[in-house]
Amino acid sequence: MIKFVHPIAGTLALAMLLLFWLSTALSELFASNTVVATVKVLIPWGFLILIPALAIVGASGLRLGNSWRGSVIARKRRRMPFIAANGILILIPSALYLSSKAQTGEFDTAFYVVQIVELVLGATNITLLSLNMRDGFRLSGKLGGNSAVAARP
Repeated sequence: MIKFVHPIAGTLALAMLLLFWLSTALSELFASNTVVATVKVLIPWGFLILIPALAIVGASGLRLGNSWRGSVIARKRRRMPFIAANGILILIPSALYLSSKAQTGEFDTAFYVVQIVELVLGATNITLLSLNMRDGFRLSGKLGGNSAVAARP
């Protein structure tokens, strides 16, 4: 069951992050401040899906990879603390701040500085999660890799 839940939760989490990032970038580039404000207000509601998905993928990943060894697993384990810290310490507070500013129509310098930081660090998390997904496919043998890469003791 855990081998079924882990990739679904990971795909859902990555899809949510991509949705947040693309919605933000496209609304900022091509839409009115009203649309930008709507996007910024809706993103925190998406946390109701994103945060449980990330918790499930993290917990299931720890359980799946607990006894595995190898360079691919080591890379995945090294990425996870940065992904988590970036999300908890920077991206979630930034999204809440931007939502608050957008609700009051305050599209000032502080809004755009935080917006740029959020886009850059959001892209970083998307990249790192994508790399973890790629490595997960390799470990499972679904990406031309060999599941023996992560040998169990």
